Amino acid sequence: MNNISANQLLDQIRTLNAELQAPPTNPAAETNQSGFGELLTNAIDQVNESQMRASEMKSSFETGTGDASLAEVMIASQKADISFRAMTEVRNKLVTAYQDIMNMPV
Repeated sequence: MNNISANQLLDQIRTLNAELQAPPTNPAAETNQSGFGELLTNAIDQVNESQMRASEMKSSFETGTGDASLAEVMIASQKADISFRAMTEVRNKLVTAYQDIMNMPV
């Protein structure tokens, strides 16, 4: 299992934030970016992968076949839970936005 320290995680967040804040260097590159649907699909796939990995770790820990400690299993489980909750909140916001748009007078 990959152990990521808090400093490494913060560095990754800062790097991503800097990339998002920087203006695009090539306007043609913007057309090659993935759409919102693809982005959402990838996020769902990542949440699913996280949950599957946590489930596998739990099973291997319960049967004694894995080398992960209880702390690693619990952390993986909590990460999967948090990512699922975040995805659910995004879904709720999207549904609310869709309903607001549908209820707008034309």
